[in-house]
Amino acid sequence: MKGLRDASAAMDVAILEAVKSDDRLNSYHISLYTALLYYAKGIRQLPFHASRRKLMGFSRIKSGATYHKCLRELVSYGYLDYHPSFHPQQGSRIVLTGTAVDSDDDR
Repeated sequence: MKGLRDASAAMDVAILEAVKSDDRLNSYHISLYTALLYYAKGIRQLPFHASRRKLMGFSRIKSGATYHKCLRELVSYGYLDYHPSFHPQQGSRIVLTGTAVDSDDDR
């Protein structure tokens, strides 16, 4: 179990290093991505389902427009895959891809 935690922590550090060096991201992107990491760790299931309300609460983003803009940009930058759900009880499906982390190795 300790090895799994160490591997997970190493991946988190790699992701945060990639986020830190990506000039396209602002504080809203970083806050939302950190909220996604936090939420994914709590659920321990990938891909995971999350509601806009919960993610906005975790990330402290107050505007729905800002939330959706940041989410759309994180998808286009390769940080995650997002599959919206319009069901009131089931959150949208989110996959943290790591594609942006992999592409940072080429820089």
